[in-house]
Amino acid sequence: MHENFFHKLKVYYEDTDSGGVVYYANYLKYLERARTEALFSIGFSNKKVQEQFGSLIIVKSCNIEYKKSAFLEDELTIRSFVKSITKTSFFMNQIITKGEEIIVEAQVHLVFVNEDGKPVKIPDDIYSKFKPYFCDTIKV
Repeated sequence: MHENFFHKLKVYYEDTDSGGVVYYANYLKYLERARTEALFSIGFSNKKVQEQFGSLIIVKSCNIEYKKSAFLEDELTIRSFVKSITKTSFFMNQIITKGEEIIVEAQVHLVFVNEDGKPVKIPDDIYSKFKPYFCDTIKV
């Protein structure tokens, strides 16, 4: 059975336009926070990955679909899981929900690179800790 990473957040005034609607680029920030927390939940951080393995995790691409808006003071949940993996990269699917309603879906291609920006093998320690989160589908 697969696992999902969960990250909850509240929409603040600074996230919205004058009408109280979340600005579209802020969803990318929310997704980044959720990925950072997912990494932290398996015992790593971006700083630790850099220090321990000499690697960085960078976004190669992001495909995002905005379905509905979020508004000031909404409480959102971001559910994340690893869709597929190669030697140097993985795809993470992320879904932002407001209650039971899906408002954003994204697929993010993340690559491990060295400090020169060249792709490197995903460290075995990280791969093994991500393994329970590999999944073809996500349940909302």
